[in-house]
Amino acid sequence: MSSGSYFPDAEVDELSPQLQKLFGKASEQLGFVPNVFTAYAHRPERFSAWFNHFRQVTEPSETLSGADREMIAVVASGINRCTYCLVSHGQALRHELHDEANADRITFNWRHAELSERQRAICAFVEKLTSAPATVERSDVDALAAAGLGPDDIWDVVELTAMYNFTNRISSALGIVPNVEYHSLDRGPAAG
Repeated sequence: MSSGSYFPDAEVDELSPQLQKLFGKASEQLGFVPNVFTAYAHRPERFSAWFNHFRQVTEPSETLSGADREMIAVVASGINRCTYCLVSHGQALRHELHDEANADRITFNWRHAELSERQRAICAFVEKLTSAPATVERSDVDALAAAGLGPDDIWDVVELTAMYNFTNRISSALGIVPNVEYHSLDRGPAAG
């Protein structure tokens, strides 16, 4: 299946063994290769650099969970209206939270979600850094500290927000469409 990109997708069998292994691992874990992989691998060396950075900043820590990190992804992506990232990271947030209703509320409008004060502070900061970066002040960083985030957590919130803003722009500018499989993953049985 095509990624929908305005550029040719990478031919997987022409990629380096390392990238082929990465694509195989994604297919094994998810049941498909994310379209962003085949689209972005049009420039394999840049895809490798991006993916290595992505893997580092999305790795959960004791104080900033996988759910927190996916929450940052959907808040930034929602402001940027990045369809690919909203769908793919919305699915990842459902998976991390094990609460599809609250994950959807965070994805669509975090203000309507059941969040702790710490999570609300993170979302407000992500929203401001994404929508009005020139207005971020020391007091915004201090608000994260007051909500209980340490210096490394604050750094991760900043770096994740910046990385998702970058990725949102790449995905939107290339016209990458989300894999249809994302829509049904981590959803409960249909009501009825």
